Amino acid sequence: MNSDHDEKEANWPGRSTEEGKRLWQDALRREDWKRFGPYLSERQWGTVREDYSPDGSSWDYFDHDQARSRAYRWGEDGLLGLTDRQCRLCFSIALWNGNDPYLKERLFGLTNHQGNHGEDVKEYYFYIDSTPTHSYMKALYKYPQSRYPYEELVDVNRRLSRLEPEFELIDTGIMLDDNYFDVQVEYAKKTPNDIFIKITCTNRGAHPKTLHLLPQLWYRNTWAWARDDDGYFAEPAISLSGDKLKASHESLGDFYFSAEQPAEMLFTNNETNMERLFGVKSRSKYVKDAFHRYVVKGEKQAVNPARKGTKAALHYILLLNPHESKELFFRLSDKPEAPGNEAKTVFQERLKDADEYYNAVIPKSLSPEIKGIDRQAYASLLFSKQFYYYVVKEWLEGDSNSPPPERKNPINTNWKNIFNRDIISMPDKWEYPWYAIWDTAFHMVVMAKVDPYFAKEQMVLFLREWYMRHDGQLPAYEFNFSDVNPPVHAWAAYRIYKMTAPKEERDRVFLARIFQKLLINFTWWVNRKDIDGNDLFGGGFLGLDNIGLFDRSREADAPMGGILEQADGTAWMSFYCTSMLGIALELAGDRPAYEDVASKFFEHFVQIADAVHGACGEGLWCEDDGFYYDQLVIEDQAIPLRIRSIVGLIPLLAVEVIKEERIKSLPGFYKRMQWFIKHRQYLEEDLAKTRDSDIGPLRLLALVSKDKLIRILKYMLDENEFLSPYGIRSLSRIHEEHPYSFCAEGHTYTVSYVPAESETGAFGGNSNWRGPIWLPLNFLLIEALERYHKFYGDDFTVECPVGSGQFMNLQQVALEIGHRVASLFLKTETGFAPWQEGQEALFAAEHCQDLHLFYEHFHADSGRGLGASHQTGWTALITRLFDDFVRRENNSQNGSGGKGK
Repeated sequence: MNSDHDEKEANWPGRSTEEGKRLWQDALRREDWKRFGPYLSERQWGTVREDYSPDGSSWDYFDHDQARSRAYRWGEDGLLGLTDRQCRLCFSIALWNGNDPYLKERLFGLTNHQGNHGEDVKEYYFYIDSTPTHSYMKALYKYPQSRYPYEELVDVNRRLSRLEPEFELIDTGIMLDDNYFDVQVEYAKKTPNDIFIKITCTNRGAHPKTLHLLPQLWYRNTWAWARDDDGYFAEPAISLSGDKLKASHESLGDFYFSAEQPAEMLFTNNETNMERLFGVKSRSKYVKDAFHRYVVKGEKQAVNPARKGTKAALHYILLLNPHESKELFFRLSDKPEAPGNEAKTVFQERLKDADEYYNAVIPKSLSPEIKGIDRQAYASLLFSKQFYYYVVKEWLEGDSNSPPPERKNPINTNWKNIFNRDIISMPDKWEYPWYAIWDTAFHMVVMAKVDPYFAKEQMVLFLREWYMRHDGQLPAYEFNFSDVNPPVHAWAAYRIYKMTAPKEERDRVFLARIFQKLLINFTWWVNRKDIDGNDLFGGGFLGLDNIGLFDRSREADAPMGGILEQADGTAWMSFYCTSMLGIALELAGDRPAYEDVASKFFEHFVQIADAVHGACGEGLWCEDDGFYYDQLVIEDQAIPLRIRSIVGLIPLLAVEVIKEERIKSLPGFYKRMQWFIKHRQYLEEDLAKTRDSDIGPLRLLALVSKDKLIRILKYMLDENEFLSPYGIRSLSRIHEEHPYSFCAEGHTYTVSYVPAESETGAFGGNSNWRGPIWLPLNFLLIEALERYHKFYGDDFTVECPVGSGQFMNLQQVALEIGHRVASLFLKTETGFAPWQEGQEALFAAEHCQDLHLFYEHFHADSGRGLGASHQTGWTALITRLFDDFVRRENNSQNGSGGKGK
């Protein structure tokens, strides 16, 4: 299987299943199985793309209240929806319980300025199942039967201090006693353009209740912006054709939407209600919020009596007795066919295909509980794919909704190359409905297990010229493309390369494409982030909000005009070097030209190691403490900032173990490496050790020497420092009683341990790395420990936990940390998983027992889920940990790794 998707099908899990065959057909472009998918955003309002304000206040310019009345410029959103890969034709559900002030068409949450911990979705919904081609999908939304508490959620959270947890929907009491509707939406594709839809509405409460259900079909507005270039299609039409809706579009063609049960049909246009928002005449008499006005307000004249428009809905009024369920079937097809008796058959077949696929992908030896977690994690990751459209040049220029003249300094002005119009894996389609470059790398390490084609395509995509800037910088995220995320792209690409096929069948074309572009990005890092040219890197933000004393996104504002040299920034570059070295050595196997590049990365790695350890001046290693620290350089004086944070653990990641036989097979590289070692004799002892093993001589290339490794692990494996019951904390617990302070220019900067949400609004508001457990860095640390173990073997042991008297080899330590992280998701004797803390009332019901959420991060002491509730992108790494348990424990049984916990 290579990146050109030739006729050779590689050996990967699930390849011979029916779903695997569909993936292969789609990759060869024989059948467009991925044309439709869950690509509809959960929140388009409040994004940078929709912001044409003078001050860049995207949350205020286009808020939730406006969203029902205002046509979007760059995308669409909806509840549990479906759209095509260009987001032309959209489908989603709308609901009304008879009490709400609004028709429920989209999810509600706090804006970035409303809550005590920043933005947060205040709804309960779950992604339960999805195949990689989205031939089968299932999702669930829990809709309260009482009036939705919009005002209460805003008011209470606004009054709470940052020392208190967020006030959630469950805390209002509205969900108690199961007083809500379960609305489950399922999709099953007969063919790529023939999709069956099943909506199951259940009254979970104890009293009869009425639910208004509106399956909606509409077109994204591409015609109202006074443009006629690529992607701006002429106004399409949805009209009545017999008992069906006919949707006609110049690019997408004709589609028909039909229902098994008849219903009232409503029509309007996806146009802004200018009268309501701006007090001027609307372009159309029938506007976007017509269905809200018709159903909730009783305005019968709001919908088009001519039964045509660009937005339509079927209106069902369902009376549901206690615990009663009703199923409704629909069909979206390029043929004018009704659901008929075929619907149930197609659903049965596609569910069977999904079961077959995941039985092949998920290890059979895992428990039923873990298999259920894995499957929902994969589903949530697949549901997080979203149509993302943002053309910076057009956005800066404006169109019929042009920016105001006072909008002089908008963000991203240096990114006019950005022309993003793709399906992208999002961190979270509500809280982060935009990509983050390092998040995506972690997403694809998981995605490669279920959809190797999409994983590789996504990795290549971000290196294309309409993403990567001409100087080699990769865009961080839409709020500031110029911020810097850790350079993990090379690591992820190399891992995906090895995951997606056996050694003799691997996609070298993909790896070479990635490597060539990353060379440009690596050069950008060297030229831009090593300010003094001393191989000690800054980097800035690096994704680690709130981890240090100063705002990393504003490097120029460091106290006393100093330069912040970052232990993590420098370590990430070492990690980048080892990843690129591994790729270069792999490609050099049949392309000798890569040997020279491999030598370049080996030598650069050594230079960084020299700088980190003070070979040519002040380094980042503190011999007194046995830890790595950031340092502030002021007029050639380096001041170490003695904060024990995950910043000082990241140097552990820069480790690569290479077979000596492999190196000797590359004479050019081997000769250069030997010359380099000869002239830096300490390398043989510290950075380039060799050791015999059962698989032959090995060479270790590591930033951290054996002695330093032992000293760092004493901190990392101490339960009073980094080792939590749920993994590795991002800040040592020692700072709870001993905060670190630094005084400069009359101001005192302080870092103290916080196990949960941030207690300050600094550096991102709701962002917090001062204690919580994060899956991505725990995952990288576990991997690094395994590489150290591969070299040092079973004889090298450390005390774990520190003070326990129990000694483990490093594979056992990796397994121990992995088990602690995994315990976040596993039920305890209480009947609940740690992440569910504070939400037990919701998950106690029998019908909620197998529902899972994948949070952004976790309370370091209790395991409670925190931050974004659907950030499955990197939290889906839990699937890799579960899968790796099988491999590690098999290795232990075979005698290759000792006996784990």
